[in-house]
Amino acid sequence: MANVTDLQSKYSKLAQEYSKLRAQNQVLKKAVVDEQTASCSLKDELKQKEQSLRKVEQEMDSLSFRNQQLTKRVELLQEELLLSESKSKKSKNKGDSPSQVSLETQSVFDEDLQKKIQENERLHIQFYEADEQYRRQEAQLRARLDQLEKESEQHQAVVDALNRKYTDAIEKLQNDKAHLEVKAQTLEREAKDCRIRTEECQQQLRKYQSEVSSQLKHSSSVIQEKVPFNDTQLSDYNSLNVPLHNRRHQLKARDMVAQALGFVQNLVSALLNFHSYMEQRVHIYPLDSSIEAISPVNLKFSQYLHENASYLRPLEEHLLQLHHSITEDGITALETLAKLQDFSRSFSSYSSFLQKILPYQLQSLEEECEVSLCTTALASKNRQLQKDMKKLTAVFQKLKSYVALLALPSVCSDAMCKSSANTVFTQMSACLHGLQDAATELSQHYSQKASLEQDLPTVTQKFRTTNECLLSSLASLTNSCGKMATFFSNNLDFLALCPGYSPRGGFLNPRQADSMMENKRRAATYMSTIRKVRSESVPYREALANRHVLTSSTESREGLMQQVAQSQEKISRLEQEKEHWLLEAQLGQVRLQKEIQRIAQLEAQITTGCPAESHSATDDPDPMCADAPEPGQDTSLIGMLTVTPCSESAADQESREHLIKHHYMSRVSELTTQLQMCDSKAVHFHAECRAVAKRLAMAEKCRETLTEELKLAHQNITRLQDELSTTKRSYEDQLSMMSDHLCSMNDTLSKQRDEIDTLKLASKGNSKKNKSR
Repeated sequence: MANVTDLQSKYSKLAQEYSKLRAQNQVLKKAVVDEQTASCSLKDELKQKEQSLRKVEQEMDSLSFRNQQLTKRVELLQEELLLSESKSKKSKNKGDSPSQVSLETQSVFDEDLQKKIQENERLHIQFYEADEQYRRQEAQLRARLDQLEKESEQHQAVVDALNRKYTDAIEKLQNDKAHLEVKAQTLEREAKDCRIRTEECQQQLRKYQSEVSSQLKHSSSVIQEKVPFNDTQLSDYNSLNVPLHNRRHQLKARDMVAQALGFVQNLVSALLNFHSYMEQRVHIYPLDSSIEAISPVNLKFSQYLHENASYLRPLEEHLLQLHHSITEDGITALETLAKLQDFSRSFSSYSSFLQKILPYQLQSLEEECEVSLCTTALASKNRQLQKDMKKLTAVFQKLKSYVALLALPSVCSDAMCKSSANTVFTQMSACLHGLQDAATELSQHYSQKASLEQDLPTVTQKFRTTNECLLSSLASLTNSCGKMATFFSNNLDFLALCPGYSPRGGFLNPRQADSMMENKRRAATYMSTIRKVRSESVPYREALANRHVLTSSTESREGLMQQVAQSQEKISRLEQEKEHWLLEAQLGQVRLQKEIQRIAQLEAQITTGCPAESHSATDDPDPMCADAPEPGQDTSLIGMLTVTPCSESAADQESREHLIKHHYMSRVSELTTQLQMCDSKAVHFHAECRAVAKRLAMAEKCRETLTEELKLAHQNITRLQDELSTTKRSYEDQLSMMSDHLCSMNDTLSKQRDEIDTLKLASKGNSKKNKSR
């Protein structure tokens, strides 16, 4: 019950975490929508910036055109000045009074011209500086905008990936929750059934114990009083009895073979990866086969390495067959394991494969040493690797010989005695430890070689990944060899143990015991087939009627099952649509609130912006043209400019230049305000992205905690299943032992009764003879 309460508490925790994740998922969706709206607003601002840039370019064109007009006007004034000077020279002879007038007018024109030139230069300088500043700011804003767009795309991709990941995780958690609930219900039912069975078994056990104790007392008294001899002392007759069966030894042997099968599968996968990545490395280094042809030694070596699966897969298959051949009712010994010979053949073929590829591997390492880029350190590591490969091949050869010796009793029963089997097992354990040492040395030397090869200038990314894969395969090889060595050394006593199979004392050959157990199984099956009661036959017409009823009921049942399945699918689909439209409604509410806020902001901007524009349009009137007629408005691409229809005089020119300057200053101020707005929005967007990143980190932590809790739940479930299986197995073993004991007691009682009857008959015959005498 405590386990059930723990499971229920964990399920409640999982439901709470799932609701939290669902709420966080909704928050993430809202953040994604906010980021999308922000990106849309940034795109709109970019379009506005481009439009303003086009307007400024058109203004620059108009200003350049007006500047050209001013230069032409200055040239005309200079020509008029020259003409006036020539006229003044001609009029010098006529008198002094007109010359003085011309000189005065000339001086006035010179001063005006000088002022205009200076003012023009100053305006040119200011215009150039404003243009340069505007270009720099525009370039900075464009770069900033590109960066922000890239960051928004990256954040959008991260958010989409996380959404997909969390939806998958939520679906998995829901499925796991459903499976766990179903498993919990089944485990509760099984627990209840097991309690009921245990109570029944305990009652039966008490009953059987009382009966057996009474029978034992009776049989012991009968044996002590009336049995004259024990036939188990005769070995010839005793060998014909059925031997006792050690079921615990069988179960442990099957368990050990299953563990050995897992270790061998890991070893085979590691060796397959090692040979495959070694083949890939041969095609890449020292010569790349995609660019130029490799050497014939490496070509032959790669061809041999490509055949590794044909030698390694039979190891796993034959050991799997050996595991399936071990049953609870059989007798497991070296003499009865016929499948061990197949495993020995496959292991010997793989060791011969290693011997075949060893010279090519050594020659390939020699070719790597002969490369021009090979340093002395690499050459020394290659020599160490050559020694390691020789050592590894020698260890596999030793293991081949030991496995062959162990497989000999399956062919010939007299080939190996108990002491020789013990020595073979101990030597094999030491050889497995030597294999672990050789694998660790090979892994260490190859990791050092790979670290040295990283510094070579011609190393490619493909070569680096191949080296990393080779190192991982060597690490898995070392790990699997270590597990095999520790497993073998820990179970050495059990492996060296030779169980005795004997009927009531003595010792039998395991093959004879196996054949006797097979005969016992056949006799039991024969007796069960004899005792089977034949079922009563049904009349033909009644069978036809029952068949019609059954077909109609099955058809109706199938139709109802289909309707139920369709209704369940509709219900699930409607629930999904309901959740979808709820989410859409929430998103619509968020969008509506944002649109209302944006409309309010636009209305506020419109109400505050109209009087400012009218004020800027009528600001700074020309004092020189105050008495002039009605002023006109010149609307160009750069804006709205107020002009007065004055005569082309110096005051008109100054007022026009002043208006142009004021217009450009107002435009620069507007651009600076827009730049500040863009900066503030970018800072806000950056803060939102950081907040989203923090939420993602928190969601990752929550997901890790949920996965850990789910693992603990799975472990508890497996533990409960193991406990249930062990209890079932123990009860079954007890019942089988009790049944065997009862059978043996019944046999002994029947024999004793027969002997008592024979003794009674003999005593009666003797009494009759005495009477007749």
